[in-house]
Amino acid sequence: MELNLTKPIIFFDLETTGINIAKDRIVEISILKVYPNGNKESKTWLVNPEMEIPKEASDIHGITNERVVTEPTFNELASEVSKLIEGCDLAGFNSNRFDIPLLAEEMLRAKVNFDMKDRVAVDVQVIFHKKEERTLSAGYKFYCDKDLENAHSAEADTLATYEILKAQLEKYDDLENDINFLNEYSTHNKRADFAGFIMFNDEDEEIFTFGKYKGQKVAEILKKDKGYFSWIQNADFPLYTKKVLTEIKEKTFFNKKENTLEDLQNKFNQKF
Repeated sequence: MELNLTKPIIFFDLETTGINIAKDRIVEISILKVYPNGNKESKTWLVNPEMEIPKEASDIHGITNERVVTEPTFNELASEVSKLIEGCDLAGFNSNRFDIPLLAEEMLRAKVNFDMKDRVAVDVQVIFHKKEERTLSAGYKFYCDKDLENAHSAEADTLATYEILKAQLEKYDDLENDINFLNEYSTHNKRADFAGFIMFNDEDEEIFTFGKYKGQKVAEILKKDKGYFSWIQNADFPLYTKKVLTEIKEKTFFNKKENTLEDLQNKFNQKF
């Protein structure tokens, strides 16, 4: 079964120096771009992370410092990657919790804007775990009856993820071949940022999920405790979280200004 697409979707996988979204860097990125007509294009880069690759990470994905020393940095690749994924939805395996947040950090670090406006994300791992509770290699065997060779190679993992999603659509009648449906199904909670420090409540309002203001509305805290915004901006939070918080602040105080001007205009009209 081919995917029912209204716009291109990017399947991608990252190999990295570690699992800290805010601090670790990409050492390999593989992208498979699938178009609505079924055409595909792919690209894989090794990346110089500009930091030491720990042995623990190299033991998993096989990428050593020596292999990437002459490769381009992500700063050099960011514009090309951004252009390739522009206007596309995103998909991956554990991508909502790891690959997309870390990609966002690298993009913002390279001064290239990245957000999820006008795009959705499908996390094939979430679908898999809701249905079968397995790993990528087991999932590839279960759904596609194939052994995943070169596991933890970004390209092999990317292709396997694409094949698994198509097989999942074939297997489960209740899964709709619709990217927006798959986005909703493969999302555990509705997050404002990738890391989950800011979530949406039942009224679709942003709330903090940590610290002394856990569960409270972000807009209200920004008005009440103006120093809290500065503390987060200067603390060790992901760049995307800081970006989202800045947008909420601008929206909150811009709307306040608009309301004030509207009040003044109403008073003027009433007077004259």
